[in-house]
Amino acid sequence: MLILIVLLVSGGLLVYMAQANLVPVSVRVGSYVLSDIPLFYVIIGSFVAGLVLSYVFHLAHDISGAWILRGKRKEIRHGKNDVLELTKRVHQLELENEKLKLGHISEPADNKSL
Repeated sequence: MLILIVLLVSGGLLVYMAQANLVPVSVRVGSYVLSDIPLFYVIIGSFVAGLVLSYVFHLAHDISGAWILRGKRKEIRHGKNDVLELTKRVHQLELENEKLKLGHISEPADNKSL
């Protein structure tokens, strides 16, 4: 319902603006000249061009943010793999330490080892 109200109000503003700005103007774009265009079209065209340009900048910002997050995820994954390898190494060293403390010749059996 709120969207409908916003659309009606904005439509009313556009109609009022269209009625108040019907003066024909000439627009020069580079070497091209567009003549007798109502001022209302120039205003709306500028507004739409600004919206499109801001959307493109926002999209570029989102894409760069996604690439940064992707790199951070890779770093985290690499860090987790390092932690896993170090945990395995610590466990092996604990087994070796226990072996040296007790003076066992045979390897102690550990069913929970990685």
